[in-house]
Amino acid sequence: MEYRRFGTKYVVRLDRGEEIVSSLTAFCQQHNIQLGAITGIGAVDKATIGLFEPATKEYHAQELTGDMEITCLVGNVTTKEGEVYLHLHATLAGNGLQAQGGHLNSAVISATGEIIIDVIDGRVGRKFDKQVGLNLFDF
Repeated sequence: MEYRRFGTKYVVRLDRGEEIVSSLTAFCQQHNIQLGAITGIGAVDKATIGLFEPATKEYHAQELTGDMEITCLVGNVTTKEGEVYLHLHATLAGNGLQAQGGHLNSAVISATGEIIIDVIDGRVGRKFDKQVGLNLFDF
């Protein structure tokens, strides 16, 4: 990973073999980023994405393998119980240019990842909501 900071924004390059979620979580911890927006593109060869089913309050995960372009990576940085909490979604296009997307649990870079982290001055936490079944913004 390499990066540069420009004002409130970090431009981050993830390299082959790096896992997106854990790498960005560690980066935010190291730089004390507690609130922000994440966007990105790149290429992966292994990913796990999920879909939340409100009726059962369960995530259903699916592992994808093969060459895939990250056509859209978007999410946010908040905190939960004082720790960095990333919430990321991704759309991935594989062979035949068919896209699949959902909550990003993990993804391994196969070529490069080009990520922008826009830091927001402040802090928003997360709190589990039993009725919804998710960790919601806690203002």
